[in-house]
Amino acid sequence: MIYPAGGAAPLPNPDMPADVRQDYEEARSILSISPRGSAALLRLAVQRLCKHLGQPGENINADVAALVRQGLPVQLQKALDSLRVAGNNAVHPGQLDIYDTPEIATRLFGLLNIIVDNQITQPKAISELYDATVPQNLQQAITRRDTPPA
Repeated sequence: MIYPAGGAAPLPNPDMPADVRQDYEEARSILSISPRGSAALLRLAVQRLCKHLGQPGENINADVAALVRQGLPVQLQKALDSLRVAGNNAVHPGQLDIYDTPEIATRLFGLLNIIVDNQITQPKAISELYDATVPQNLQQAITRRDTPPA
């Protein structure tokens, strides 16, 4: 057995949904022995994450496109597509490429954490602070202000 099992891969973001975290942790556990396997599992984690971001989670490419239409920043689109392509390429038989290296696979873990931070952790922190600092009557006034006339 190789210790530590997670190698140099970062720990998952604490706000990562449980099913996504499960795939992430499994990918960490095999990183040192199978970087391609890690990349494939991270692709699965992205597919599950897309569901948490309001997409069907059946076709990552379509999910990313929908998120972009909803205003997903270009840098996050690139991160999602990097994980998607790396995972897809990692499972094609007979194809050896950059996804066979632990260094590239390790960087993919960081990308997934960045996406979770931007799409889950930051909105959660902002909402918690907003709810704690802006009284309910002012929140309602802000909602009315920002609602387009019918």
